[in-house]
Amino acid sequence: MPHKLAMTIKFWGVRGSIPSPGAATLRYGGNTSCVSVHVEAGKTLILDAGTGIRMLGQALAHDPTDIYVLLSHPHWDHIQGFPFFEPLYQSGRTIYVFPTPQGQAVWCAALEQMDGAHFPVTADRLPSNTQCITEGVIAFLRDHGFCISQIATNHPGSSSGYRIEKQGRSVVYLTDNELQPPYEKTTTFEAFAQFCRHADVLIHDAQYLESDMPHKHGWGHSLVSQVRELAAAARVKRLVLFHHDPERTDDELDLIQEETHAWLQQRDPSMWCTAAFEGLVIDL
Repeated sequence: MPHKLAMTIKFWGVRGSIPSPGAATLRYGGNTSCVSVHVEAGKTLILDAGTGIRMLGQALAHDPTDIYVLLSHPHWDHIQGFPFFEPLYQSGRTIYVFPTPQGQAVWCAALEQMDGAHFPVTADRLPSNTQCITEGVIAFLRDHGFCISQIATNHPGSSSGYRIEKQGRSVVYLTDNELQPPYEKTTTFEAFAQFCRHADVLIHDAQYLESDMPHKHGWGHSLVSQVRELAAAARVKRLVLFHHDPERTDDELDLIQEETHAWLQQRDPSMWCTAAFEGLVIDL
């Protein structure tokens, strides 16, 4: 019998820090972070709301699915596409937004940027039924059918990563995570390896190379070499390099993908590596 899909993952924005349109980024894309995960009919989970969410919104405009927008953290490149998300302007649409704590506070940056000063349409004028859930986020999502675990990442201002499971399949989303920071770690490499253990897909921040250091050490992002070490330690099946540096060209990403894939294959021929690109779809 054919395998029944547990989930479908699609990439809508794969860049970090700032959008990077141009001739040198056409193949991988220049939009900032946004990934959709479909686990059942009528519900769409969205991981981060960078500029990639605009195209996702167009795709969902004629799909009556309920929408769950789970943010890793409120830095610009993870929320800046949200005001351009078409379902927000559709009467009757149900959209849940889940922010993450920043210190002792929890604030819904995705909606609060729509304040009339930074964006002309204020949140209170949206015709959709958009709700910001600030307490019991993981329990709320589980009550709505999403089996999700959360882990704190190493990132200035704090950030969260997630593991989503369905029918024995799993995907881990760890963006904006510095595996070996110069500051005190929130989470250790060993704890990340345990969190990712045997995941079908690991989507991980891989913004930097050794040549970017030491200037960018402490900025909250990992080296590609560190990410492949994590993938090997956790014995994941497929590593997806994500949150590409805005300066990284398509040709450079080709080389990074080839080198990382070859490195993983030397350690375990069953492991694969893909550099994330807009439009990439992974069925589990």
